[in-house]
Amino acid sequence: LTLFTSLPIGVVFSQQIASKPIRIAVAGTTHSHVNWILGRKNQSDAVIVGIFETDKQLIDRQVAKYKLDASLVYNDLNAMLDKVKPDVVVAFGSIYDHMAVVQAAAPRGIHVMVEKPLATNVKHALEMKALADKYKIRILTNYETSWYPTTEKTYRLVHDSAYVGEIRKVVIHDGHEGPKEIGVNKEFLDWLADPVKNGGGALIDFGCYGANLMTYLMKGAEPLSVTAVSATYKPDIYPKVDDETTIIVQYPGAQCIIQASWNWPFGRKDMEVYGQTGYVISANNTAMRKRNKQSKAEETAIITAEEVSVYVDPFSYLADVITGKLTVPPYSLYSLDN
Repeated sequence: LTLFTSLPIGVVFSQQIASKPIRIAVAGTTHSHVNWILGRKNQSDAVIVGIFETDKQLIDRQVAKYKLDASLVYNDLNAMLDKVKPDVVVAFGSIYDHMAVVQAAAPRGIHVMVEKPLATNVKHALEMKALADKYKIRILTNYETSWYPTTEKTYRLVHDSAYVGEIRKVVIHDGHEGPKEIGVNKEFLDWLADPVKNGGGALIDFGCYGANLMTYLMKGAEPLSVTAVSATYKPDIYPKVDDETTIIVQYPGAQCIIQASWNWPFGRKDMEVYGQTGYVISANNTAMRKRNKQSKAEETAIITAEEVSVYVDPFSYLADVITGKLTVPPYSLYSLDN
């Protein structure tokens, strides 16, 4: 995650700047990634002031697991927003529910961060954009790969040092064995496998990462075409949605192949970028292989957050955006237009 200037969006040292913590309200807790915020101890940059969840059994478990104050919990989103008056709402319910969160928050002047992806359909995405513009709020989308040091390093090798030359092909693999297979909580699985609440299966769950990364690498350039081939190889488990999708995004001079799957033998988030003069392959958040025409052989490296100055905590990033310390550039990883 980086600015297109010399100052990266995710500057590690800026997380140490003392300021009044932003007030965060959590809207929905069914997404398993909610542990990132519920398990985060209140720090100098952000504090949780409210949690909205209608599933009492679920929130009771979470209150016990994370040792939360039960008085933070509300079963009415609007009542919570009016009572606790947060600076920002972070949404961890279904993707379809992101629309309702923005509809509630925007007129109150409350910023929003949603867990990836932004929306299940274009209509919702455009309406969110209109609300953000009308009420002058920020809407950010949180992708795990935005915090990867290898993501930032790849961007720099493509654009700052011209290590790989002009991009010709990008191949992105994301996914795991399947949500049921890896044991996600029932409340999460119920909407992940729902074509309305999730918008699809692996296509939405993991195809979104590749779309986000490629848009960033291409600086928002519009593709000529987008083609997707989806299949369901495990209809007994996922009868209503795809569990396998390959997306081909064609640009005038480049192609991106996004392979989103609930059928990998293990979890993976990796990316291969090939240019006119070299390539960069990110195996995970820190491991990288690269070579160009000036290299005698392939080089390997471990990329650290300190080396590339990138945030490894999305809520610290969010705090610095809300407090005006950072500006979100167009088509960057968290941006509304990506």
